[in-house]
Amino acid sequence: MNINSKILTTAHIVISTIMINAQSATAKLPGDPTLVSSKATLDKLISYDKGNFKYKVEDYFARPKASQFKISPDGQYLSYKEKDKDMKNHVYVKDLKTGKVTKAIEEKDDLIGSYGWLNKKRLFYVQDKGGNENLHLYAADVDGKNLKDLTPFEGVKVGAATIIKDTDFAVVTLNKNNKQIFEPFKINFVTGEMTQLFENKDPKNPIDDYLFDREGNLRGYIVLENGLITKTYYKDLQTGKFNLVKSTDWKDTFNIIKFNDHSKNKDEAYVVTNLDSDKAKIVLYDLKKNAVIKEVYSNPTFDVSSISVAGKNRDYELDYISYNGIKNETIPVSQLYKEIDAKLKAEFGDKQFSVVSSDDNDSKLLVVVGSDKLYGKYYEYDTKTKNIKLLLDLMPQLKEEDMAEMRPIEFKSRDGLTIHGYITLPKAAVDGQKVPLIVNPHGGPQGIRDSWGFNPETQLFASRGYATLQVNFRISGGYGKEFQNSGYKQIGRKAMDDVEDGVKYAIEQGWVNKDKVAIYGGSHGGYATLMGLIKTPDLYACGVDYVGVSNIFTFFDSFPEYWKPYKEMVKQIWYDLDNPEEAKIAKEVSPVFNIDKIKKPLFVVQGANDPRVNINESDQIVKGLRSKGFEVPYMVKYDEGHGFGKEKNRIELYTYMLGFFAENFNK
Repeated sequence: MNINSKILTTAHIVISTIMINAQSATAKLPGDPTLVSSKATLDKLISYDKGNFKYKVEDYFARPKASQFKISPDGQYLSYKEKDKDMKNHVYVKDLKTGKVTKAIEEKDDLIGSYGWLNKKRLFYVQDKGGNENLHLYAADVDGKNLKDLTPFEGVKVGAATIIKDTDFAVVTLNKNNKQIFEPFKINFVTGEMTQLFENKDPKNPIDDYLFDREGNLRGYIVLENGLITKTYYKDLQTGKFNLVKSTDWKDTFNIIKFNDHSKNKDEAYVVTNLDSDKAKIVLYDLKKNAVIKEVYSNPTFDVSSISVAGKNRDYELDYISYNGIKNETIPVSQLYKEIDAKLKAEFGDKQFSVVSSDDNDSKLLVVVGSDKLYGKYYEYDTKTKNIKLLLDLMPQLKEEDMAEMRPIEFKSRDGLTIHGYITLPKAAVDGQKVPLIVNPHGGPQGIRDSWGFNPETQLFASRGYATLQVNFRISGGYGKEFQNSGYKQIGRKAMDDVEDGVKYAIEQGWVNKDKVAIYGGSHGGYATLMGLIKTPDLYACGVDYVGVSNIFTFFDSFPEYWKPYKEMVKQIWYDLDNPEEAKIAKEVSPVFNIDKIKKPLFVVQGANDPRVNINESDQIVKGLRSKGFEVPYMVKYDEGHGFGKEKNRIELYTYMLGFFAENFNK
């Protein structure tokens, strides 16, 4: 079980203790607090969102009363998060035999991140401080006792964790000894005892990932050489020596998913690769012989990279393959999963479903069902009796018949690329009216993509009569390496062209009022918002920059220690600032140096503790525009990071955002 996949983040900023003296408090806060708009200024925006609307912001962004249901390995307990009157989401455990419910994990000031079962009596969860993303791993018994911070180190983060089944141990990677690199530790999740398993000796050519088998033995690792070459080493089980299996450019894919424990061949593993193809596919690979055994699955249009494997009770057979196409697709493989898939399809029709939890015997499954118009419902499926029982409608206040259609689209870019995306259309647009449009570029930008399904943002916008366009522009993931590579060193340039071509396509279809187009996005999407207002100032009526990059130079300078091994990659994705020609381009596509070109209203939003996009990025653009006499509403939350996670803050943000859009669409 993967508790938390390795995440690359930047910048660790901790809110300093607020002093009693107001002047001292201001000095200690991140960024420049004098730039932040007053609550009264932001509250003025609310008045513009006028209308007899059936749904409120809270209907879309209040967290469900209960969520994240999970079955314990022995099937005795059902765990879930439940929200209290103070909007805290605690983890509860229900004994399915007695019906007794116990609060196992209490959420206090900081949000509980992902959580799950370590074994039949103990839970884990991850948590940071105020959104700084320095994740710690915690464990607690089902009755809430014996709570332990298993990684109690200041300024240290959990990179990844793997539970060793049927033991009291997990393998966790930490940047404990050197902030630039991660090393594996074996932790007893009952006692907290920790042992280092391997040393990452060369920070200049660090081990970037580790491969452990289901018994917790180190079987391989990946070295990142000179920041650009990935070298995969595999342990010879006879000699104990780690031998080089593959040396590839970082843009190519050769990722070992897991060992094939269903096979008698101990060297056999499932691998995702695109070394001999444009699209990533799944193969069975003999790591000792360094050879493909057979192809498991591929798709001509989309990358395939995900599998699900059964547990010990079914001898680790392959259950299904999944990938993100136009919609999420699942290909059942095992006999049991073919039966499950057929039963659920018969029950739920064209809605999408996924098994999110099961006991070790696969007798009880928890299934989430959703669509573009359904946020999600939890069902319990008994594989023995074939009975399906509704557990919870996550958002019963949102009626499917009132929700908007998310329609897949496809168009040609100005230079001939096929671009995919989605448009969410309010009823008025479906009926032939031209409506306002919100263009929503995704974050990343590399390797990320927008997907089909229920999106609270686009549904909220549709409730106000606005369409939302989501373009999977070049550099987006999932469409093959050629498409992704075509966007490298094109951030702010051809990647923006694709977004603009998407707007043109939407206008040509007759859906959109061309005089009422806004742009809004988070992270890279915030950067794209700024560049959209600069590159095509007449295309947009306004923009919302949410935790976006404004200055590529200071963005690079803010990289934390654990991003430094990847700096050469980032140079190839964005721009090489050590190359005078590319540095010139980087300046041309850094919004802060092009402030004079911004003509339309801008709303800037930032989490003060953001470890990926430093608050200085937002401060710069606000300060620069105001120095030119251009007023910018600026919202900052000092208990948030890269995007708002707390319910109260999210509701406040979208309430202001709706007012901002309404004000500028109705001018």
